[in-house]
Amino acid sequence: MDKHFDPNMIETKWYQTWEKQGYFKPKNTDSAPYSIMIPPPNVTGSLHMGHAFQDTIMDTLIRYHRMKGEDTLWQPGTDHAGIATQMVVERQLAAQGLSRHDLGRDKFIEKIWEWKEESGGTITKQLRRMGASPDWSRERFTMDDGLSDAVKEVFVRLYEEDLIYRGKRLVNWDPVLHTAVSDLEVISEEEQGNLWHMRYPLSDGSGHLVVATTRPETMLGDQAVAVHPEDERYKNLVGKTITLPLVGREIPIIADDYVDMEFGTGCVKITPAHDFNDYEMGKRHNLPMLNILTINAAINDEAPEKYRGLDRYEARKQIVADLEEIGLMESIKPHTLMVPRGDRSHAVIEPFLTDQWYVAVESLAKPAIDAVKNGDIEFVPKNWENTYFEWMNNIQDWCISRQIWWGHRIPAWYDADGNLYVGRSEAEVREKHQISADIELTQDADVLDTWFSSALWTFSTLGWPDNTPELAKFHPTSVLVTGFDIIFFWVARMIMMALKFTGEVPFKQVYVHGLVRDGEGQKMSKSKGNVLDPIDLIDGIDLESLVGKRTYGMMQPEKAAKIEKATRKQFADGIPAYGTDALRFTFASLASTGRDIRFDLNRAEGYRNFCNKLWNATRYVLMNTEGYDTGVDESATIELSLADRWIVSRLQEVESEVQKHLDSYRFDLAANSLYEFTWNEYCDWYLELCKPVLQKDSSEAAKRGTRRTLVRVLEALLRLMHPIMPFITEEAWQAVAPLAGKDGDTIMLQPYPQTDSSKIDSDAMAELEWVKQFIVGVRKIRSEMDIAPSKALPVLLAGLNDTDSQYLQNNRLYLSTLAKLESIEILADENQAPESAVALVGEMKVLIPMAGLIDKEAELARLEKEIGKLQGEIKRLGGKLNNENFVAKAPPAVVETERKKLADSQTALSNLEVQYEKIRQL
Repeated sequence: MDKHFDPNMIETKWYQTWEKQGYFKPKNTDSAPYSIMIPPPNVTGSLHMGHAFQDTIMDTLIRYHRMKGEDTLWQPGTDHAGIATQMVVERQLAAQGLSRHDLGRDKFIEKIWEWKEESGGTITKQLRRMGASPDWSRERFTMDDGLSDAVKEVFVRLYEEDLIYRGKRLVNWDPVLHTAVSDLEVISEEEQGNLWHMRYPLSDGSGHLVVATTRPETMLGDQAVAVHPEDERYKNLVGKTITLPLVGREIPIIADDYVDMEFGTGCVKITPAHDFNDYEMGKRHNLPMLNILTINAAINDEAPEKYRGLDRYEARKQIVADLEEIGLMESIKPHTLMVPRGDRSHAVIEPFLTDQWYVAVESLAKPAIDAVKNGDIEFVPKNWENTYFEWMNNIQDWCISRQIWWGHRIPAWYDADGNLYVGRSEAEVREKHQISADIELTQDADVLDTWFSSALWTFSTLGWPDNTPELAKFHPTSVLVTGFDIIFFWVARMIMMALKFTGEVPFKQVYVHGLVRDGEGQKMSKSKGNVLDPIDLIDGIDLESLVGKRTYGMMQPEKAAKIEKATRKQFADGIPAYGTDALRFTFASLASTGRDIRFDLNRAEGYRNFCNKLWNATRYVLMNTEGYDTGVDESATIELSLADRWIVSRLQEVESEVQKHLDSYRFDLAANSLYEFTWNEYCDWYLELCKPVLQKDSSEAAKRGTRRTLVRVLEALLRLMHPIMPFITEEAWQAVAPLAGKDGDTIMLQPYPQTDSSKIDSDAMAELEWVKQFIVGVRKIRSEMDIAPSKALPVLLAGLNDTDSQYLQNNRLYLSTLAKLESIEILADENQAPESAVALVGEMKVLIPMAGLIDKEAELARLEKEIGKLQGEIKRLGGKLNNENFVAKAPPAVVETERKKLADSQTALSNLEVQYEKIRQL
């Protein structure tokens, strides 16, 4: 192995080997199946931190179960991402002065396919960089022929059962993209606006009602004014009408429990075609649904002529001015409101009444609810079941049509009279309905919501509707790994569709993870300049290149400047190369169930050091075992030292811990167990404890036993770590495995370590713990008294019991070597001991005489200086935190950091004062 660990030297080499050899494919054995379907990333996309985290979790599970001997399938694939992909190609055309309409539908779709073939594989290449091990030979795309056939099959069957219908309903309408969009594609954020209070005159001339609105332009479509049925102020007005200003239409005053008597005047204008709450009220009261907007969000011909053709915001200004002119604008007040914007176009979304295709989901929802209630599907953590039930119990029919060109075109045709026919193809429609070739049929122009095809993902990718061997073996899948933000939009719909069309749940468990945030808990966003690219973390990137990436694109100059400033501040030294294994281990260590992940670059730095530690430990083991007898021949006599028996025992415990944590999706606890055992026990303790055996005049059997233990524990540890850190473990295993008597082409197909309880030696663990306490006690005294590590120390012991005496007799070599002791003497009378520093090992006292070891006065002077510095720092931090302005105005994360500094300083001061007193009393 090379002297220095260089991730770039091993990652590409091993990944190409694994993929070329077909190691990622199912083995088609009789062993139990284990399968995961990748949440298909957008074909337009590139890897972001959420993907990298999620795919690390999935790959860890797949590699773990593969090593456990299960027949694993991790099904990869990408989503056609209708709106997102269409926008990319439309932008390309716009740069040439063209639009999709200039090309026509067929030519435009050809352009999208060309683009997809050209640059649609970016994210799958990046997944390979992350070490992901899906079966790439089975990679699917939601617009593949097979998946498209499945989509048509589901649509036709649902339509034939009256579970898909076409109707006029209120949808989220994007006036730039000219399509309905899902709730998931709408981002609502607080913005500053106004609240307009308008007077609506009673038709009988007896007065007026005051209503408040944030969108005065929608008054043109008002169909009623609503009050609460128990509001004494208005009871006598229910049933009367008001005359709608500027329009002249009489509309009723109605009573509805939805109205909040305490808000505003207690009167609410009702516009059923332009507000979701008003829409529901309109249905309850049989109010007309009057749409007063065009697809561009301009005023249409249903409104008075004066406003026709005006953009909605121009119409707003005109309507407000006209109401003021006739004295019907009572007041205008500043108001903070939630404004819905399209996540692609950033245009303000309008509730809009259009003809759309819908899935009637009520009958599909009940079995999907029952599947979770009866335990066929388990959410991890379990509390996410409540979120699922809340949405499923209040589910609305699903709008599945989109007014774009890229996607699965709705398999419905119309004749010249508007008659509708649904089928898998035009030929099937003609045959089924006996429509001759001379009658022209026109296919519906809409395409299906991307979530419709994604809802079939677990079974369409396995060959459904054909009863394929893969479908029979790997469905239901074992677990779905997903973020909480798409429980409604994807998870629930997959459950409904799989139960409907396969009679099975799509997965047995749903592991729900949180969002990846920055180190201070803030959401990663381009505007904050805190977005991290996983590939940059793997390869490293200098500041100027990072700034160039951040400001790339069609951003406004002022926004780009803001991002650049934030980036330069946060990443002044660029980002060093951490390598894939360190990044994956960081993700695993942060993956506590259900919580958002605070990604701290310091953690990545620490785990890069961990990789170096493992690499160097492996090199040390190889230097001490290659060319020597490592006990491969089982007939050779071996003698196991206390340290050997201890590390083997601890390995059994760690194997059990890690498996338990992986089985319960506690990747953070598994990573912590591996880290602690590797760094603290194997590297820091066991490798040191081996030296006296290997370097002293020990018997050949003892050396053989220690070498065998060195390589066998390391080999098992590499297998334990492999699912999380695949590259470094493969490289190290190739060198270590032959010495441990293991053969095979790759670590990833080796069995996962299993605990052997017969190898747990509780006596050895107790004795070695005593040794560690002894050595740590001496080292602590050295540190506190500032005694050089190279200085050999005399040690006096007092208060020994029989066990202490036996342990001392057994382990003088360990104690003398690792604690660097000059001598060990047992005191007959503790009262005769000279002035000494003391450490406790149970009831036994370890005394180190101080005479001649330290300059008492010089050490006290040094400590006084350190204590003074800490007292000054504590005073400064205390003053800062007692400043109300600082605490109120500084970001919470900054305040918390200062509080931690204060607590750390106070702890350090306390420790120094104790140390000062100890030395003073010598």
